[in-house]
Amino acid sequence: MPITPATATQSTSEGTADAIFLELVDEEGVTIGTAEKLAAHQPPGKLHRAFSVFLFDEHGRLLLQQRALGKYHSPGVWSNTCCGHPYPGEAPFAAAARRTFEELRVSPSLLAEAGTVRYNHPDPASGLVEQEYNHLFVGMVQAPLAPDPEEVEATVFVTAAELAERHAQDPFSAWFMTVLDAARPAIRELTGPSAGW
Repeated sequence: MPITPATATQSTSEGTADAIFLELVDEEGVTIGTAEKLAAHQPPGKLHRAFSVFLFDEHGRLLLQQRALGKYHSPGVWSNTCCGHPYPGEAPFAAAARRTFEELRVSPSLLAEAGTVRYNHPDPASGLVEQEYNHLFVGMVQAPLAPDPEEVEATVFVTAAELAERHAQDPFSAWFMTVLDAARPAIRELTGPSAGW
């Protein structure tokens, strides 16, 4: 039976914060088990399923988010529109749509699969490791944003040229360029050649 958000957590032995479980996968993306979220990110990291979402406005500008300063992993850095982990048994597409709404209070339009990418990115600031088999999605955002301040510090829409300038100046997530480059063919198909992606 798939694990839903309501059943995806378990009480710890102390009865305090609930644990979140991720889906462990092999190099082909086949599920091989589960692990607690923080444990999966401890060095050297356990390969697990993840997703990354890239949403664009009608002008072909990419929506970036700055991760909330209170997050334990990569706080305050800029990254793609939304990223996260499906619950065990949850389809990556469903998880991407769910998490985008939870973080930004918008439902993506024309959300489409854009392939997968596997990477291993240590985060120097936290000491955690992103060892992920990442499902990529691209789509449009056509409604006003209402970001959850617990998740998102700030948002901005950028052109390809503006992103290059910002990326040279501001801190970005360790995985950002890897997932962006892997998603570029689908991004170009969505935004058209004039957008410059």
